[in-house]
Amino acid sequence: MANTATPVQTSTTTWYIDPAHSMAEFKVKHMMIANVKGQFPKVSGALFLDESDLANSRAEASIEAASIHTRDEQRDAHLKSADFFDVEKFPTLHFKSKSISVVRDGELAVEGDLTIRGVTRNVRFSVEGPTPPAKDPWGNTRVAISATTKINRKDFGLTWNAALETGGILIGDEVTITLDVEFVKAQLARS
Repeated sequence: MANTATPVQTSTTTWYIDPAHSMAEFKVKHMMIANVKGQFPKVSGALFLDESDLANSRAEASIEAASIHTRDEQRDAHLKSADFFDVEKFPTLHFKSKSISVVRDGELAVEGDLTIRGVTRNVRFSVEGPTPPAKDPWGNTRVAISATTKINRKDFGLTWNAALETGGILIGDEVTITLDVEFVKAQLARS
């Protein structure tokens, strides 16, 4: 008996991160009393969006470690050093999704491998979006997402710290990561 099943057609589209409208940010406790925030403005990557079933979608992103910016040049230099990101040896942070699931309308859970300083760990992002597609004034189609996760920096080899005279430590272990990303739909080549 011949198999007459029709293959399922997927409607996967490719969307590239627009670095001019995207940002990776983090916050961590400083001296156990306040949050210090920083940014990585140099983000690149792509979303392979299955519009018929978001669970079949996947995403990848890379961040240029040396682009770190915390509004303090001395702190930025220390964060780029071997004490922290060691940007000479590990120039990029990388994320590659392994699964995407719909939590509720407009909210996704995205799990995947996050690599920092050459150490890869599984993380789960809570994602708002993607937004409905919108056309910009130049005819490009865009969508956006906002994603958040928390990691323990020591899990990625970011172990440097200093004890405070009054007790406690200079830098907290828990880091909140927030990604605000805008994607541009890849244009189909015209022949």
